[in-house]
Amino acid sequence: MCHKVFMQDVRANLDRLIRQRGDDYLSISRMLGRNAAYIQQFIKRGVPRKLDEDDRKALASYFGVDEIELGAADAAIPVSPVTMVPRLRLGASAGPGAVASDEAKTRAVGFDRVWLKSVSNNPSALSMIQVSGDSMEPTLTHGDDIMVDSSDAAERLRDGIYVVRLDDGLIVKRVEVGPKKVVHLRSDNKAHPDVENVDLSRMAVIGRVMWAGRKIR
Repeated sequence: MCHKVFMQDVRANLDRLIRQRGDDYLSISRMLGRNAAYIQQFIKRGVPRKLDEDDRKALASYFGVDEIELGAADAAIPVSPVTMVPRLRLGASAGPGAVASDEAKTRAVGFDRVWLKSVSNNPSALSMIQVSGDSMEPTLTHGDDIMVDSSDAAERLRDGIYVVRLDDGLIVKRVEVGPKKVVHLRSDNKAHPDVENVDLSRMAVIGRVMWAGRKIR
């Protein structure tokens, strides 16, 4: 009976972590390389009875929690030094906007937990997006991976590089904040036009770009 209650707690913990991060059962199942219904069946039906050890380790690392929350028998098991940051399949266009409805999460990327804290105070709000286009060159080039902090969005909007949703497209631009809630979206590549005098009500701020990485060509 005690074991049954404990596993109910584990399933409730996992459900809460998924919802807090804005994930869903399908994306987490895919991240683990499992069938689409794996996580839903575990949480809702208790099948499998407990998480596979490798799955538990991957989930604890991804959500930044101790494995004990997900069913590890030993509370002394150390927390992984790596935090997993999800990738979005959609590219943030540095040019014409990519269609926002195409967003989907793919496998996550692992980063050192301590280093990630230096990038953002809220690592659970980070995601990776690939840049598409050349309008932000030389700062960002086509194919660069950018780390976006969704907790640093419209409420704290200030000058800097952001991913925004504008006219149903997802774009990455340098934001200049003007008076009366009007912003200007600048292209670092002067061959591309800026978008002037954009009212905040017209766009959604996805998050601030905190870091960029690229393959050396």
